[in-house]
Amino acid sequence: MSPFGRMPESDGSLGILAILSVLVVIPAALIVNVLEADLVLPALSVLLFSLAAIAAAVAGLIKAEKHVQHVTLWDIAGGLAITGCAATVFGEPDQAVQLFEHLFERSEKR
Repeated sequence: MSPFGRMPESDGSLGILAILSVLVVIPAALIVNVLEADLVLPALSVLLFSLAAIAAAVAGLIKAEKHVQHVTLWDIAGGLAITGCAATVFGEPDQAVQLFEHLFERSEKR
């Protein structure tokens, strides 16, 4: 008998969670390693809001149920949006301005 007892049936949500985790962790790690410390929180908030919008769009396209007992893409989109709000609140407004100046300077140099 397994030391974990009876394992629950998998509905594929573990695979989706793994994919979404990779979609968050890889860009977040790049942001932390590439940008200056002052620009990290605004960049993370932009990333999280973007991922929340993508998750909500996918949930709408696949017509994911909204009022169920398990976690859905709608819940994940909401969690990403709330986390993006938290990153925005902890950041300073001038840091967001610096981020967009930094991004536009890079695009003008090309």
